[in-house]
Amino acid sequence: MTVFQPLKFPENFLWGVATAAHQNEGNNTNNDFWAWEQAGHTHDGTISGLATDWWDAGRRRAEADFARAAEMGLNTLRLSLEWSRIEPEENRWDDAAIDRYRQLLTELRRLNITPMVTLHHFTNPLWLAARGGWLADDVVSRFERYAAHAVAALGDLVDLWCTINEPLVYAYLSHLVGDWSPGRHSFPQTFKIAARMALAHRAAEHAIHARQPQAQVGLVKHQPIFDPLRDNRLDKMVSGWQEMLFNRRMFEAVYENRLRFPLNLFAREISVGRDDFIGINYYGRQTVKFSLGAPFTLFGKLVAPPGAEMWDAPWADREIYPHGLYRVCRQAAKYKKPIFITENGFADAADTRRPRFLLTHLAALHRAIQSGADVRGYYYWTFVDNYEWVEGWSTRFGLVALNPETQERTPRRSAELYGEIARANAITPAMVEKFAPEAMVSVFGMAGNGA
Repeated sequence: MTVFQPLKFPENFLWGVATAAHQNEGNNTNNDFWAWEQAGHTHDGTISGLATDWWDAGRRRAEADFARAAEMGLNTLRLSLEWSRIEPEENRWDDAAIDRYRQLLTELRRLNITPMVTLHHFTNPLWLAARGGWLADDVVSRFERYAAHAVAALGDLVDLWCTINEPLVYAYLSHLVGDWSPGRHSFPQTFKIAARMALAHRAAEHAIHARQPQAQVGLVKHQPIFDPLRDNRLDKMVSGWQEMLFNRRMFEAVYENRLRFPLNLFAREISVGRDDFIGINYYGRQTVKFSLGAPFTLFGKLVAPPGAEMWDAPWADREIYPHGLYRVCRQAAKYKKPIFITENGFADAADTRRPRFLLTHLAALHRAIQSGADVRGYYYWTFVDNYEWVEGWSTRFGLVALNPETQERTPRRSAELYGEIARANAITPAMVEKFAPEAMVSVFGMAGNGA
């Protein structure tokens, strides 16, 4: 009879959830994504509305969710600031917005939950959007000013700062495939924005450290796995292009201070800085097949490999691939910096596959730590079902189910599982037997998992 030993995580490991301002606060009427929703660009025809109603201080729904997180045993929570609230008009700062963020951060601290704060999570103030958004010539200096203002106002409550969330995702969806505001289709603009965001990250990092030297600052990078479908030259070539342009080029800019093609077409150099950690968002593997009909993905069509377990629509070309979390951690480990998994999650309204997703991905993360990756924390996306950008309310990532009309919260079984893991700082055989017994061998036998 095989006896499996618990998978114990390092002492002081951070167990948390990740959120974003627009997806949680509600009534973010002064940013470009709210305007995009109102214009009818969401796939399910909905708008964010109250979202999860975190902004209203009277109803205190954010504070109630924080208390639920603390009761689960979570010791950290990632949230973002809404630039359009803090600077609603160019050069005008809103003290009331800062006061509300101070209330939220103070409450997290009171509950012994360490806040991780992101400065930019996809949305832009309307005044900036009107000037071209991230194509505006002075956007880097504008973002630096905003970062400086935020850290001066909130730095006494925040030690972990993320500058920009998923810069390549933002550039790709807004200026290449056109799914997000402003709906452009331009390769040059896409890479110009990527270069600007690399420069803005460095400028914000300098601004934060100048005012708060002890702060820990990092960029958050979406890091999918790109693998060729077949063992042939064309599939390997296009998957290699996607890996290079979507994954490696931003890491080279931020952690090696090198702007290489195509980023060097839009910026001459990037200054040397001090990045204290690497933030990684990981959601799965994308398997690539050469196709002349896929120009916006560099002629690499995303396809489902035979026999693979895939996500549901609208991400049906994304594979559930726990071993990829091990791989991205090992890739990032070469930079010899602490790593945070700043997002990892699964859209599963029925909550039938999420427990196994959690267990197998955390087992892969444990193996990465055992192999030498300095992973300091894990943030599940997300705590309460929230508004998922142009997918609207049609996808449910939450550990806690939400009825957007009534704001009623209902914890799912995966919330119970994640709480047990966080409180134990480990995965035990009893947990797997209780929540996903079919995953027992894959969880505890992942050392034999191939690439």
